Amino acid sequence: MAIPTHTLNDGTALPAIGFGTYPLKGADGVAAVQSAIAVGYRLIDTAVNYDNEREVGEAIRRSGVAREELVVTSKLPGRDHAYDDAVASVHGSLERLGLVHLDLHLIHWPNPSRGQYVDAWRALVDLREQGLVRSIGVSNFTAAQLERIIEATGVAPAVNQIELHPYFPQVEVRGANERLGIRTESWSPLGKRQAPFAEPAVAEAAERHGVTPGQVILRWQVQLGSVPIPKSATPERQRQNLDVFGFELSDDEVAAITALGRPDGRLFGGDPDTHEEM
Repeated sequence: MAIPTHTLNDGTALPAIGFGTYPLKGADGVAAVQSAIAVGYRLIDTAVNYDNEREVGEAIRRSGVAREELVVTSKLPGRDHAYDDAVASVHGSLERLGLVHLDLHLIHWPNPSRGQYVDAWRALVDLREQGLVRSIGVSNFTAAQLERIIEATGVAPAVNQIELHPYFPQVEVRGANERLGIRTESWSPLGKRQAPFAEPAVAEAAERHGVTPGQVILRWQVQLGSVPIPKSATPERQRQNLDVFGFELSDDEVAAITALGRPDGRLFGGDPDTHEEM
């Protein structure tokens, strides 16, 4: 099925939905990623800390899909924020994936207590100039952290991937991303164990449109302008998650789902101002 794309602030194209690979590992992980590519996903999201870059690379090689059709994303871990370590980390990701370039590379978490995310960002800017990474971005950054790296380098991230689901709609950060010309991506876009499938705002919309509650939530993400990155190892669920472009929610339906947001809606204590992930 045809997937719409967004043009990022660096001129590259990003599919409007992607496939998350955490925690897919081993032979089953290779099979799940290969299935996702066969179903039609073209944006594949991994990370050093997922410990599955080799599996993702193997699935890409087995897929038979031309490399230029795929947008492969990985992420820099907190332990590698020093400039030289960041450069080495990206080279390591390329080696494990078996690729000559990454399409998108993100700083996974800002880890502000270490105070090195600006150095990591400078490294990604330079790697982009060298052609090893085509687009660069961040994950889990606040508005203040975004502004700091932009002020330090003059380069805005193409993407900020954040926790975003109906119980945690991230209105403020989405607004900052939009103001700065940064595309929002959503991790855990359905809400994982807290997925609000039974909430009337979701269940009733699903019934009206003849789709599943999960498809309603992913369509809500799309209409917010965010790029959701759902994960499933099941081919049929992979197809369902991708099939969200044949219907449209009303403004009232979008607003009702956004209104499910809770002050304590995070899935865990992942506050970018305090959370550390090495």
